[in-house]
Amino acid sequence: KRIDRLPPHEIADLGIIHVPEGRRIFPFFTVYENLLIGSTMPRAIKERKRNIEYIFELLPRLAERKNQTGNTLSGGEQQMLAIGRALMGMPRILMLDEPSLGLSPLLVATIFEIISKISKEGITVMLVEQNVKQALQLSQRAYVLENGMISLEGSSEEVLNNPEVKKAYLGL
Repeated sequence: KRIDRLPPHEIADLGIIHVPEGRRIFPFFTVYENLLIGSTMPRAIKERKRNIEYIFELLPRLAERKNQTGNTLSGGEQQMLAIGRALMGMPRILMLDEPSLGLSPLLVATIFEIISKISKEGITVMLVEQNVKQALQLSQRAYVLENGMISLEGSSEEVLNNPEVKKAYLGL
């Protein structure tokens, strides 16, 4: 089904949820309020309580900070909040745009662990990521885009071992 002409709320109703680059949380809302905003679709409203519990179990740092405003969180915590807010919508496909952007190496590792857990729970994750090696180690399938067109696709292992990818993206 084509979705490119659908309004965002209809795409979200299909279970396709996007976490944009730069996090874009609501800075003056609490962590809890930010999470509630992610559960405005009818199927998610019914499961709000269960989903909040799930998010706080998956991301315990958010539970510790549930009454803090978004602007008081670190960059990594804001990224966790953006992911948690998206998960409140009960996605079938979770699209993550540069989730490691601007984070310290330790927080990058944490974010990738979270993404791995989400994927293992059966949610399809579509990841756009500058950190090519870690993204390929996490994924099953990979696509390389050049000028908006797919120039290479295959299993993540095939793409990781491709000589052109090694040279251009991995510095090998």
